[in-house]
Amino acid sequence: MNSDLQRLAERLLNQGAGSLPERDQKVLNRIAKRAHISRDLEQEFSAQLTFGERLSDRVAEIDGSWGFIIGLGAFLVVWAIFNSIILATNAFDPYPYIFLNLLLSMIAAIQAPVIMMSQNRQAEKGRLAVSHDYEVNLKAEIEIMALHEKLVD
Repeated sequence: MNSDLQRLAERLLNQGAGSLPERDQKVLNRIAKRAHISRDLEQEFSAQLTFGERLSDRVAEIDGSWGFIIGLGAFLVVWAIFNSIILATNAFDPYPYIFLNLLLSMIAAIQAPVIMMSQNRQAEKGRLAVSHDYEVNLKAEIEIMALHEKLVD
């Protein structure tokens, strides 16, 4: 790190560059090298996903849609009509629809952990975005302070 940057860190951040957290030092190093700090987090994050992670995100996306809710509601109505009216005497799942209950319970048991995996990944993506935003904001603030210093001097 050059001496101007060291002096800038001491004057503007009120502490020596060596006592700064690692991520702040990274920002100062990028300022010294005049390197961009912003990057496409979505692309970086998506490039690291495994097939299972992409699948769980897709399942969560479908399960959380109105299309899925309407389709499931329609299926339940058709199931009830089919087993209660059409096959009234020979229904394979008569009221109270125990087999349907079993199917729905098994689907829910599979969906819940898949959706939670997707939510955990979205939370991790959010933490990365917050960290990146901090770095960008810190660099912008330091650059503005440096410009202010040049104008005052």
